[in-house]
Amino acid sequence: MLRGLKISGTNYIVMKLPADIKSIIVFRALQMGDMLCVIPAIHTLRYAYPYAHTTLAGLPWAKSFTARFYKYFDDFIWFPGYPGLPEQELNPLEFTTFLEIIQHKNFDLALQMHGNGYIVNSMTELFRAHITAGFFKPGDYAPNLNYFMEYPDDSHEIERHLELMSFLGIENQGNELEFPVVEQNYAEYNSLELPVEDKKYVCIHTSSRGLWRQ
Repeated sequence: MLRGLKISGTNYIVMKLPADIKSIIVFRALQMGDMLCVIPAIHTLRYAYPYAHTTLAGLPWAKSFTARFYKYFDDFIWFPGYPGLPEQELNPLEFTTFLEIIQHKNFDLALQMHGNGYIVNSMTELFRAHITAGFFKPGDYAPNLNYFMEYPDDSHEIERHLELMSFLGIENQGNELEFPVVEQNYAEYNSLELPVEDKKYVCIHTSSRGLWRQ
């Protein structure tokens, strides 16, 4: 299915993703809260492509994230940083290896789900996937205008990624959040021997990594 759109005075064709995608790489190198917000979209993606081998390229800690969300991710590749991104200091040698690994895997689809694409769209194109999709800001670079959606600044973080799925022709499967608890979590909790009773305490997140948010 093709959809004709007009953005910033330019007419172009938006194409629905093909049905035979067998391998996907998702680039999102952020911290826990931002990663959880993308899960409804990843759930939707998995529903559309249940047999596709899906890899997350993210920060080193996110290897445990893919283990927790094993229903949606089949593999993990550590992202060693890129110029202009604050989350991870660039390691030039490791970045070269990172690109070689990704290019060798010959992904059918690369999804740029890190942000508005101002910095990372050109990097994601270097993955050399058969199709590259994601967000862009008008006036900034996008690898193509068939699979890139204008970044919705006013949308909630959860909803904007579901909008991307819809833009690519994938039916929304809901915006419910998830946080699977594994056996190790229960064991670690029990080892603390905390004097808490069910439904009689409140947990409050009091801080952020960003000082401007604090």
